[in-house]
Amino acid sequence: MKFTFDREMMLSSFQPAAAVAPSRSPKPILQSVKLICTESESILMATDTEVGVRIGVEGINIEVPGSIVLPVELFGQILRECTDESLTVEVKDTEISVDGDTSSYKIPSQNPDEFPDVSSVDNDSYLEISARLMSELIKRTFFATDSQSSRYALGGLLLELDGSNLIAVGTDGRRLAKMQGPVEIHGSVELGSSSTIVPTRSMTLISRAIVNPDATVKIIVNENQIVFVSDKITLTSRLVEGRYPKWKDVFPSTSETKSIDIGSGDMLSKLKQAAIVANDDSRGINFTFANGTLTMDAQAAERGQSHTEMPIAYEGEEISVTMDHRYVSDFLKALDATSQFSIFIENAQAAVLFTTEDGYSYIIMPLATDR
Repeated sequence: MKFTFDREMMLSSFQPAAAVAPSRSPKPILQSVKLICTESESILMATDTEVGVRIGVEGINIEVPGSIVLPVELFGQILRECTDESLTVEVKDTEISVDGDTSSYKIPSQNPDEFPDVSSVDNDSYLEISARLMSELIKRTFFATDSQSSRYALGGLLLELDGSNLIAVGTDGRRLAKMQGPVEIHGSVELGSSSTIVPTRSMTLISRAIVNPDATVKIIVNENQIVFVSDKITLTSRLVEGRYPKWKDVFPSTSETKSIDIGSGDMLSKLKQAAIVANDDSRGINFTFANGTLTMDAQAAERGQSHTEMPIAYEGEEISVTMDHRYVSDFLKALDATSQFSIFIENAQAAVLFTTEDGYSYIIMPLATDR
């Protein structure tokens, strides 16, 4: 096998494939990426046996078609550090030669026939969503999952359909993030009630792989598998076994709550200032809304106290609630600095609801406090 490629173009395709390959594995060949070159196309493949990816590569001039297994660490470093615009790869027995105008390398090869197959998937029934919205769905929910929980369902994002809207939900039992947006439904697509749970890692991988925000993402759901297709990338993932908690029951009724509108950038800045004295033992910050002002107070043994204030459009009776500052910060970081959102608070013991006008909802359970 022999081919010449544009180094930058190869790097842009190799990196998302390499992200799927495990850094450690009882099967060393999985710590590599397989490249298949035919007369019509070039495909990179990687898998950790639970997630698999196929990526079409452009900028390759194929002299001798074939397959090759490229070690992620070594070949990845060559692509990143080498300054040659193009490189030529040739496979001879168990050795791979990589040559450019000013550099050359020889790295070990493995038998490509031993690499697990990552099949392409197609189906007449699928969802179609904009890549930009898909990225927002993931960005605004993945951080609320809990991969360490013994409840495996909490280690993934729940996907549900509500009419023509796709809903993504993530929770760790102490906070919950939900984002929704429009999709086109082709054929007959069924997302099992509380059972279409995608591992968080799979969702973050597809988010990284989406490089063109103006593209679309096709979502195909099988019995225990989900497939994302965008441009030249196909990512296949197993679904998490188990059933998701009844997340709709967590949402507080807004009829008994007070609604307060706030700017995300201003609040994040003040929150960071208030959190300076917080530590692992004292993560709670007391948020008090009163007389057009939001105050944030924190206190931690051996670290002292903090107090910050910011103006808000609220003139109702005083209401206070203590929340884990990390959970509030995660929500604010998921928004643009210029975004506006609403907070719905009933009392110091009830769940606090954050919402935006573009389909994002976030719930935090308050912390118990003696203050």
